[in-house]
Amino acid sequence: MEGLDVSSAPARDNTITNPVIPGFHPDPSICRVGEDYYLVCSSFEYFPGVPVFHSRDLVHWTQIGNALDRPSQLRLPPETSASGGLYAPTLRHHDGRFWLIVTNVSSDGNVLFTATDPAGPWSDPIRLPGVHGIDPDLAWDEDGTCWCTLAGVSQVRIDTHTGETIGEPRRVWSGTPGAKAPEAPHLYRIGDYWYLLIAEGGTERCHGVSIARGRTLDGPFEACPDNPILTHRGTEHPIQNTGHGDLVQGPDGSWWMVFLGVRPQGGTPGWHVLGRETFLAPVTWVDDWPVVGDVAPVMAAPPWPLQEPAVVPVRDDFDGGELAHGWLSPRSRPAENYSTGERPGWLSLRARGTSMDDPEVTFLGRRQQHLSCRTRVLADAADGSGGLAVRLDEQHHYEIEATPGQVQVIARIGTLRTVVATHPTAAGPVVLRVEVSATSKVTDPRQGPDTVTLGVEDGQGVFVELAALDGRYLSTEVAGGFTGRVIGVYAAAGTVHFDWFDHEPVED
Repeated sequence: MEGLDVSSAPARDNTITNPVIPGFHPDPSICRVGEDYYLVCSSFEYFPGVPVFHSRDLVHWTQIGNALDRPSQLRLPPETSASGGLYAPTLRHHDGRFWLIVTNVSSDGNVLFTATDPAGPWSDPIRLPGVHGIDPDLAWDEDGTCWCTLAGVSQVRIDTHTGETIGEPRRVWSGTPGAKAPEAPHLYRIGDYWYLLIAEGGTERCHGVSIARGRTLDGPFEACPDNPILTHRGTEHPIQNTGHGDLVQGPDGSWWMVFLGVRPQGGTPGWHVLGRETFLAPVTWVDDWPVVGDVAPVMAAPPWPLQEPAVVPVRDDFDGGELAHGWLSPRSRPAENYSTGERPGWLSLRARGTSMDDPEVTFLGRRQQHLSCRTRVLADAADGSGGLAVRLDEQHHYEIEATPGQVQVIARIGTLRTVVATHPTAAGPVVLRVEVSATSKVTDPRQGPDTVTLGVEDGQGVFVELAALDGRYLSTEVAGGFTGRVIGVYAAAGTVHFDWFDHEPVED
């Protein structure tokens, strides 16, 4: 289903709608090759890892693959914690090849991959045992030497063919005095300077982007007098936690920044449920320093023609042999547990774990990308139990689970797990439904960000609501971590079959 492969912001009167890649797509890194832009994001504990996007206008993005889509590339052991796994990739194009470096905090440390086509296939990993830290960046100097810069901010030369380090790492900049967590470094040669862009302040409300420059790649670096060049800390801006940026130049010579941010909803302190999303902002230059323009939900578009927005089908009928790029599973996806051929035209899930609480649950989902949305599936649980779930992690999820003759709504919030409602069903497949409704008007500072309503459809297609649950408990502010909601199907016992998966935005 191509609809699961597309993340695009619709153009309105030649404008940009931010975020340009909505939903759980944090830590964007971008590069341009000719007329094409490519972008990757962190994927944490999910498999396949590191989604790869393509655009020709910086506004409309299509997922063309996942860089790490084979077990030989991505090891996420069962003990990988939620929000573990893959952190902060950097994507670059050099010497006719694409280069991707990323940190696997749960097994292999820093690893390097290459490809001639960003859609794949990507190489098996080149391990970098001498490169310590997270958020690795790649930059090449004039003689072709590759430098890796990491959170901290430290720097070391590497041999990209063997993965060996050359010399000892050295600290090159510590960011703004008093600001915590200098991370997400990116190095660029622009004009007469090397620029070192970093995130700092932590990835919560104090997040920001700062920059320094030097005459050589390894410094010394002087800080921009106007740091941070991007932050929304201490404001009531609807987009918060702005940081982790990467710069790219447009075909007309203009500059742009992609970065992460969140959209808090509800009362105080505000809860974001979609995770950290990818936003876009214009950049101008004053006295050889970048100045980030206004960031808004709707902005003026780049000064070149926009693509037609992709038409996003709402349904996956599981008729093809391969799953679409946007589907993801926690930690692994063993072939014996996931099949579109066991019952032609159906997705068949064979249980491993016993519930959504289990790190090894058989679960296949897609990122929630809209503040309000509706998801429906046709499930046949005659040979097991399973259903439709809204997942943040193993300790924070809501689901409607089908067993022969019955469905039940289950809520897991921290250490509390409860069956909220049960409902009898007729024999045969049943339509399960989840509706997410964003809070449109805050009347109480304690009001949550949205309501998650779970139920079934009767034989005439009428929705039977079984439970309406507060969405704040499936938010980062409650659960912690770095990810966002994923909505999908699962098996808790035996084998469960799904004929179709229907997911669409709902207008507020």
